[in-house]
Amino acid sequence: MITAIRPKVEDNGRYSVKDTCIHLGIYRRTLQKYTEMGLIACGFREFNARKFYLGKEILRFWDAQMT
Repeated sequence: MITAIRPKVEDNGRYSVKDTCIHLGIYRRTLQKYTEMGLIACGFREFNARKFYLGKEILRFWDAQMT
């Protein structure tokens, strides 16, 4: 279950997997499952191919889960 408190993130900010999990109050594996299901979209950094989540996507996902 995600946190009941709306995450305080910048709309255009890029958040690592760890930071996204902290803001949403979920485990890394849960975030991976939601990403695979297409519930939340991620991007990949060009220089190291690591995942990131935009702040507006985190908020969109959180809003969808709270309704």
